[in-house]
Amino acid sequence: MLKMFTTQLNGLFQRIADKEAEQMEDGARLLAQAVIGEGRVYIKGFEEMKAVEAEATAGAEALSCFQSFEAADNITESDRVLLVSRFSHDSEAVALAAALEERGIPFVAIAGLVPEKEHSLHEKADVFINTKVTKGLLPDENGGRTGFPSSLAALYIYFSLKLTIDEILQEQN
Repeated sequence: MLKMFTTQLNGLFQRIADKEAEQMEDGARLLAQAVIGEGRVYIKGFEEMKAVEAEATAGAEALSCFQSFEAADNITESDRVLLVSRFSHDSEAVALAAALEERGIPFVAIAGLVPEKEHSLHEKADVFINTKVTKGLLPDENGGRTGFPSSLAALYIYFSLKLTIDEILQEQN
């Protein structure tokens, strides 16, 4: 089972790299605007996606410009926001996205795209990056699916964003 999961996980990362490369580049550029200017990048992870928030703000290679999201009132037009949610229709994430959109604050969203749902991060975000995780990777004994690595996929995307931001910042110096 572990070998199958590892194979599926490698395939997931490759699909993200292949299909979301342009969005990851656009997302990194949008977030880098805050870093290059006078702004900050605020990150908000919902549920298990708090792992991405922890990595960005307290990880071994945290960027000093990344800060945990506290309240929309503290954000200025020179700031950017990174929202990370399990699914694109998460009600809390969509509500925050609507508040950011209303205030004209550019933001990147990372989530598993559930296209048939209304009120989606996909519709609101300036850049939306799909984790491609909407069900488990492996079949289970009961006909369902197991092995739902949404936070691993989001962390992979975060590191792709971070590495691209690092490259952009090096070009600026």
